[in-house]
Amino acid sequence: MATSTVSEAVLTEEVEKRRNFAIISHPDAGKTTLTEKLLLYGGAIHEAGAVKARRAQRHATSDWMEMEQQRGISITSTVLQFDYRDVRVNLLDTPGHQDFSEDTYRTLAAADNAVMLEDAAKGLEPQTRKLFEVCRMRSLPIFTFFNKMDRPAREPLELLDEIEQELGLATYAVNWPIGMGEQFRGVFDRRKRQFHLFERTAHGSKAAGKTVLDLGDPRIEELVDQELYYQFKEELEMIEELGAELDLEAIHAGQLSPVFFGSAMTNFGVQLFLDAFLDYALKPAPRNSTQGEIEPTAEDFSGFVFKLQANMDPKHRDRVAFIRVCSGKFEKDMVVNHARSGKNVRLSHPQKLFAQGRESLEEAYPGDVIGLNNPGVFAIGDTIYQGQKLEYEGIPCFSPELFAYLRNPNPSKFKQFHKGVTELREEGAVQIMFSADESKRDPILAAVGQLQFEVVQFRLQNEYNVDTRLEPLPYSVARWVEGGWEALEKAGRLFNTTTVKDSWGRPVLLFRNEWNVGQVEGDHPELKLRKTAPVVSGQEVEDL
Repeated sequence: MATSTVSEAVLTEEVEKRRNFAIISHPDAGKTTLTEKLLLYGGAIHEAGAVKARRAQRHATSDWMEMEQQRGISITSTVLQFDYRDVRVNLLDTPGHQDFSEDTYRTLAAADNAVMLEDAAKGLEPQTRKLFEVCRMRSLPIFTFFNKMDRPAREPLELLDEIEQELGLATYAVNWPIGMGEQFRGVFDRRKRQFHLFERTAHGSKAAGKTVLDLGDPRIEELVDQELYYQFKEELEMIEELGAELDLEAIHAGQLSPVFFGSAMTNFGVQLFLDAFLDYALKPAPRNSTQGEIEPTAEDFSGFVFKLQANMDPKHRDRVAFIRVCSGKFEKDMVVNHARSGKNVRLSHPQKLFAQGRESLEEAYPGDVIGLNNPGVFAIGDTIYQGQKLEYEGIPCFSPELFAYLRNPNPSKFKQFHKGVTELREEGAVQIMFSADESKRDPILAAVGQLQFEVVQFRLQNEYNVDTRLEPLPYSVARWVEGGWEALEKAGRLFNTTTVKDSWGRPVLLFRNEWNVGQVEGDHPELKLRKTAPVVSGQEVEDL
């Protein structure tokens, strides 16, 4: 079997050039707009298009699915790769809508850094807190960008205090705003001790024009209202005296968040953020596996699947596996081992991903994300490798909160129904469970939010030509049983719960509410219940 050989010096150089990050935020904080503007400054697009549900407007590059363009929201995660300042940036764009948070959890498994985007008028919001906890679980470095400073906003000091008090995360303001709302004039870059005063451009579709002045330049008092300037000086003095010191080690350990202020819509502060991010962000780092920590500069290629997407190209009804490269060099047509099945797989037709657009790819290095055609071989969490056998930590399923039988009212469409549900399950669009009663074969959809159900039905109709009916079930909590069916049998009869099985045939208990969970745990202390599914490896899913 041909293996990829590349010197450690070349690998080290390529790893040094890579930065990889995901953006986390609450819906409507401006995540897709920020993504577009980063691409604009990275030279990947020449004109930024905001995501709005308006036909007249150019659709955003990162939102390609028809339903996303109709509703003006991000539903799927996409990967956007661009070069900036001799650095290869892999931006993992994630859905902001809470109903798709499971897709975001999976994407964070492939990220080395996270950018926490907040609306400066609202501060911390529920979805951001939830995703922050996932970043904390993985000790990801977190960069904070306070967006929409050109609108009425909360006081910057108050925003910093909220992060420190509520998330227990120290902050370091890399830049500081001069005014806000109508009076927002720009920011002071603490790294270079310079004022960046911005000029508004047409809806921010082009890079922002700006005036740059050094600290102490007397022209600043002519260009900025006196009262505003004095308020800025007072606040700057305060954060420089009382604020945290810049500490790269603390940033990389996820203990100190570099903070930026700006407005993605008008491009104020976006380039300053990108410049500082490349200097402070963590490069591709070692990853835990069954063989211990694997260094990105290890000679043998390895990577894992963190996302599957069906029908990105509706004309070809394709399926694409998103692979995060973890070590070694990826080369087109290389043959790798597939850890779960033990089979050899040739990685032909690899693609560089750019939202829906793709181009052929010859090679990739740790930190890069590549797209591979998936003829039903890959599942989320799979490891592929060369050399010594290893498996990376899997990606857990989180507890769903909505459940419904998915009915196919037209028996003649069984084949399309079966294919559609199988492919959407592989993709992780929704969790699929089954009744423990073998006579009931209709799949049970298990989702984090209602919108997931709508997307599944929309895509079954749109991509597989199958109409379906949903029959809601009265449950809102799922718990996996540690020890499987044997532990469940030992526990005997359980009240106020229904037993179903997940795609791997493992028992899952469904409850109407948390109170019922507490009842069962109180009555059966020996029964251990988990909020996340045990990570599987080496085991195939059950057929529908």
